[in-house]
Amino acid sequence: VQLQASGGGLVQAGDSLRLSCTASGRTFSRTSVAWFRQTPGKERSFVAAMRWRNEIANYADSVRGRFTISRDVAGNTAYLQMDNLKPEDTAIYYCATSATSTTTPNTNSWTSWGQGTQVTVSS
Repeated sequence: VQLQASGGGLVQAGDSLRLSCTASGRTFSRTSVAWFRQTPGKERSFVAAMRWRNEIANYADSVRGRFTISRDVAGNTAYLQMDNLKPEDTAIYYCATSATSTTTPNTNSWTSWGQGTQVTVSS
């Protein structure tokens, strides 16, 4: 499977962005999709994940209540709606999929990764 992430950009604090992750090669069905983010010099960290079949989601504490993960089944696309963005949300955002249905924040459980999209939030 190949993942294509898009939607990043430069915004001001308090603004919103929606990231997209489209899969090609196979569908997300029977698996899960997740978003992680990474800043220079730091490890990739968990943001959100969703089981494709039933939309059960898991969020990092730092984004819960501000970010929403969702899906478009027909378009085989996952989204990350990011509201009330903060400067500390600045990072490269990656989408990933797993071979199983999971919402684990463990990076090693996610087997296929997109190329990343830059999100920059100015204060």
